[in-house]
Amino acid sequence: MPDGLHTLGRWTRDRARATPDRIAIDDRGVVVTYRELDARAERLAAGLRAAGYAVGDRIATITGNSADHVVLFFACAKAGLVLVPLSWRLAPRELAAQLEIAEPALLLVEAEFESLAKATLARLARRIPTAPLGMHGVEGEVPPPGARGAGDAPAVRRDVHDDDALFMIFTSGTTATPKGAVLTHANCFWTNLSFSRIAEVGAGDTVLAVMPQYHVGGWNITPLLAWWTGATVVLERTFDPGRVLHLIQERRITTMMGVPANYLFLAQHPDFDDTDLSSLAHAIVGGAPMPPALLRTWHARGVALTQGYGLTEASPNVLCLPDEDARTKVGSAGKPYPHVDVAVADPATSEHLDGEAEGELLVHGPSVFAGYFRDAVATEAALVGGWLRTGDLVRRDADGYFTIVDRIKDIYISGGEGVAPAEVEAVLMGHPAVADVAVVGVPDERWGEAGAAWIVVRRGRMTDAAELTEFARASLARFKVPREVHFVDELPRSTAGKVLRRVLADRAAAAAPRVEEEAR
Repeated sequence: MPDGLHTLGRWTRDRARATPDRIAIDDRGVVVTYRELDARAERLAAGLRAAGYAVGDRIATITGNSADHVVLFFACAKAGLVLVPLSWRLAPRELAAQLEIAEPALLLVEAEFESLAKATLARLARRIPTAPLGMHGVEGEVPPPGARGAGDAPAVRRDVHDDDALFMIFTSGTTATPKGAVLTHANCFWTNLSFSRIAEVGAGDTVLAVMPQYHVGGWNITPLLAWWTGATVVLERTFDPGRVLHLIQERRITTMMGVPANYLFLAQHPDFDDTDLSSLAHAIVGGAPMPPALLRTWHARGVALTQGYGLTEASPNVLCLPDEDARTKVGSAGKPYPHVDVAVADPATSEHLDGEAEGELLVHGPSVFAGYFRDAVATEAALVGGWLRTGDLVRRDADGYFTIVDRIKDIYISGGEGVAPAEVEAVLMGHPAVADVAVVGVPDERWGEAGAAWIVVRRGRMTDAAELTEFARASLARFKVPREVHFVDELPRSTAGKVLRRVLADRAAAAAPRVEEEAR
């Protein structure tokens, strides 16, 4: 079979030929047709090649979601370059560390983040050429590439191959130093093909994109599929609950994706009950386990909010619950996507388990990443025998449906019993006064570890630690009931919307317990 069949550079070319005047992007009222998107991407790709950029060179960005960023992505896909989208929410020290790893040939910066980029570059010993995004920046004049990294191959002109890198996405770093996960053209082709067999996004759809474009979900969960199939993407710069609800109703949004925090904030907004959500056919949630109570809130509004599961290293789609099962399998992450194989392994022995089982989820298939950039040790630890170790504990039922229990490293041992924070959180979320919650394991002299709960109280409600503890005891074994309850205005989250448990664990270590559980 010829190589290059699964490269993404031709997607806009095909759409420009088939539906040239259809709107590809609505970027806050500024629209870009498929003809315009492809023409701009082709010109930029040609300019990058002419300036000396070669297959495999990295182009890093510091930008919010924008049509200019989409043009750059497709230009990179056409030219065989690697897009390295960096988070504008990071501090200069953190961004500098990622640039040291990526060694990009060029850094493109949106005007809003020029001061952040300047402070970041000041920390680097290596000079990286910079330019603005857009038609008045890099699309008008392409600067020559910077010096290639020590591990780069000599510059060569050739066609783009399926296994060439397309993205370098830095992992969110909630538990460890971020690593650059390399996703190839083939990875992204297969994950979008498999997603299309579940979401069925087509030319008549209007997709709302609110996930940040420095996150894999900002590309591979609906936007890229939309541009492959000719749909329109309403591209939002950031997530604002009130504006999102307005757009769903006004633009008749058919498809969107968010993390649990997004759907929580939408459900808490004063306009939620009165917003017309009838157009929303596919509302996908991923990034973390979804509290069943929150799923039921959305189902009560007539939206089949479907739990999914994925991770950057799998491009990211792994599990998804079909819409028809959304109400009968509340809390389940569903079954594997087409073209994705999964297994359940004993966390201690790595033995694959059959039938109903609980263990670490393993993933295999063409969407599994190529590895961590220049980090052979981490890659070998993640990819064992061709299987990606996710680090997530799952439960498979007799019908083959999977439920995400928790991150294995987040599970704590209390009195010899394992406790999954997600289970405790789901119970506490059922209390009418609880708007948000996170549970972490903290040292305990008697039991080894015990739970500490961090609670955000719903506006207009009142509760206290004793009431919440008593509420938890009605549904949980005593060793699972949190020993400490802390009240906060908001939970610390990563740039991908995940709760930063390590931050909470540090706070718990420094704070005096507010509730001491009676002797068991």
